[in-house]
Amino acid sequence: MKKENTPLLETPRLILRKFTRDDLQDLYLIYSDETVNTFLPWFPFQTMLEAEAFFCGELESEYKKEVAYRYAIVYKPEKRAVGYVSLCGVDGARACGDLGYGLRKEYWNRGIVTEAAGAVLARLKENGFRYITATHDIHNPASGEVMKKIGMKYCYSYAEQWQPKDVRVIFNLYRIDFVK
Repeated sequence: MKKENTPLLETPRLILRKFTRDDLQDLYLIYSDETVNTFLPWFPFQTMLEAEAFFCGELESEYKKEVAYRYAIVYKPEKRAVGYVSLCGVDGARACGDLGYGLRKEYWNRGIVTEAAGAVLARLKENGFRYITATHDIHNPASGEVMKKIGMKYCYSYAEQWQPKDVRVIFNLYRIDFVK
């Protein structure tokens, strides 16, 4: 696994790149929508200051690491960030991580997350990752459909008390193996 941090990727409709300060308004729109964030562990942003704090605290620190994949999904026709794809819990020794994504609801059902996540998985495979996992709340089957479309296979379900929302969630875990 080589060391790289969120290298630029491009698909027919998308540019996948690091978030920048110029994306703060888009970042706010993604993370402030209650519907979009229903099945995510954090509470929606209430202010632009929260978006800026997230960018400065979370994203900028990720972009300083030797290995990270924290992408803004930029929709080419509009030239703006409409969502994200990220790899969390990167384990360099085992060459694995956990895929996550989110998309503004105005862009749902267009195959955007499938296209973006597929491009990121291709890059991870090329970079020597052994396997990738992803989970979704059982009440969000559309996320599971994305996982299936990008080649992930269902493994099992489990329950967890999700923080900071403090709710019990049943997750389906999916996995894709790059090394047989």
